[in-house]
Amino acid sequence: MSEIQEPPNIDPERLELALRASNEGIWDWLTHETTIYYSSSILGFLGLGDAQAPNIFLPPYLSVHQEDRPRFASSMAAALAPGGAETLSSDVRIRNASEGWCWLRIRGTCVRDESGKTVRIAGSMIDISLRKAAEAEVEEERHLLMTLIDHVPLQIYFKDLNSRIVMANKGLAKWQGRESAEELIGMHDSELFSDDHWKKAEADEKRIIESGISMTGQLERETWKDGEETFVVTSKFPWHNRYGEIKGTFGVSSDVTSLVLAQNQATELANELLLKNRSYEEEVQLAREIQQALTASSFVPRESENGNRATFSSRYLPISGLAGDFYEVMDLGEDRYGVFICDVMGHGIRAALIVSMLRGLIATWTEKRRSSSDFLGALNSGLTFILQRANVTMFATAFYGVIDLRSLTLECSCAGHPGPVLSGKKGNIQLCTTSSEKGPALGLIPGANYPKHTVSLQDSDRILLFTDGVLEAENEDGEQFLAARLLKTVGENPSTELESWLDGILETVLDFSEGHHFDDDVCMLGIAITGDGG
Repeated sequence: MSEIQEPPNIDPERLELALRASNEGIWDWLTHETTIYYSSSILGFLGLGDAQAPNIFLPPYLSVHQEDRPRFASSMAAALAPGGAETLSSDVRIRNASEGWCWLRIRGTCVRDESGKTVRIAGSMIDISLRKAAEAEVEEERHLLMTLIDHVPLQIYFKDLNSRIVMANKGLAKWQGRESAEELIGMHDSELFSDDHWKKAEADEKRIIESGISMTGQLERETWKDGEETFVVTSKFPWHNRYGEIKGTFGVSSDVTSLVLAQNQATELANELLLKNRSYEEEVQLAREIQQALTASSFVPRESENGNRATFSSRYLPISGLAGDFYEVMDLGEDRYGVFICDVMGHGIRAALIVSMLRGLIATWTEKRRSSSDFLGALNSGLTFILQRANVTMFATAFYGVIDLRSLTLECSCAGHPGPVLSGKKGNIQLCTTSSEKGPALGLIPGANYPKHTVSLQDSDRILLFTDGVLEAENEDGEQFLAARLLKTVGENPSTELESWLDGILETVLDFSEGHHFDDDVCMLGIAITGDGG
């Protein structure tokens, strides 16, 4: 086996240490020989000894993955051709000792004789398997995101600061008569629409970029260059990157042409158009939440005619930029208030998209007299339909309750979520603790049933809604905080203000947890009930 002759002024041990630090190895092949020199780093990549390592540069290249073989053979042909390439460059999968594959970045320099024939090739190899695996994971995440976006029955797009399209879904491509969404990249509205329409649209986008104020639910008349007119309900939002820098705008539009034309023919169809616009609100919320939902942190206290008062406060601690926990407080009228808390499976892009869908569904299905059971059933039906259409398995646990300040009662239903804790004069109790009191998580079973419960709040002055990040906090022994400790914690310092009460609960859980941090998103909604109007 021919070996590289080191220059006398280079310490081989020092060279080996340097190569090991860079995770790089060297190789040297005299092309008239079948043997080859590999440094110890390369032998380590392959998991082979010096005697077993094959010369991967010899045809028929059986050590190279069959998908990479044609490309590798082409690179070798170019390097070995008389007067051919001066360098060899290829990223390929090579079989290792465990019959698996490792990705190697191969680089080499060709040495030629006077006739131009390659007599020697020497270079380096580096294991890039981890990088390739990371690239594959990112690509899978992007594919999943695009699958969801392409299956939503809306036109979705992102535009840069100059109002040129940088991303669009299949719905928009179909709407504009294109074979694929890629054909829209780089396009400007001026290439499709009349001056009156595209100039107004561009002005709206510039205003959104400058002010940061979204435009939602606007009915637009689109006048195309060929004179055709269509009508869409459009919402546009400022697009920021993960560092908060403005990148342009993104928007959602839905075709309502037939409804507008019908409205022009008969005034009685105006209500139908209004309902159609409302039904699209759930989809508009999807685009609003693609980046990250802004969660309310302050609430106006509520007081009934008979003097009972409800004060709300919350704590929201996501462990990443895109979280799957959220809550809502909804004014249902007649001194009734809906409280909702939810925990979506996982984190990141997928969880944030489900949050977007659920927020949109909540906006659609909130009604003053809808029962808690029907409310969760409606959310489950909507989410199940979307996920099954996209062929994606996801779910979300949730709790929904309706507080009636006049009668001091709580009507509630649970979708696989930890039940809330009620605290008062007679102690602390947790609701919905058994499987018979709960329905399944949202998004799993079409037509699922969610039992309804009504409890009195006469003896309760505090209610705590929370996600399981609180219960699953672990100490250094791997022991979780769990419901028993939470019940005890909730009962401590009952006379303090609601804000201090929530802070005290968080501090207790953090003191318990290892490293004084949470391993999952934490979301809490606290409610104080006061007054003598019961």
